[in-house]
Amino acid sequence: QVQLVESGGDSAQTGGSLKLSCVASDNVFGRCGVGWYRQAPGKEREMVATINNYDLPNYADSVKGRFTISLDNAKTTLYLQMNSLKTEDTAVYYCRACIKYWGQGTQVTVSS
Repeated sequence: QVQLVESGGDSAQTGGSLKLSCVASDNVFGRCGVGWYRQAPGKEREMVATINNYDLPNYADSVKGRFTISLDNAKTTLYLQMNSLKTEDTAVYYCRACIKYWGQGTQVTVSS
């Protein structure tokens, strides 16, 4: 049973930074594409950043230049460094692996 567990969600002020982590079981991050997604209240879940099988990152336009996705060398932990936070970044953030595996989510709240 693959498990993804996110952490690092918190409250922050606009312009601040947070770093999310996602730990995976079963070496799943080493086998396929991974990513961060988010869902704000009343909105659909959207892609934030991904890393494909060739280790190439991709970002939503709304976070380019502010967020950075990365994997540790052992490919056991996925990170999302979030800088210059905006109120519109408020959402539950989920990590995802191999399309079908999702974490339980971690809340990020940004206030002005």
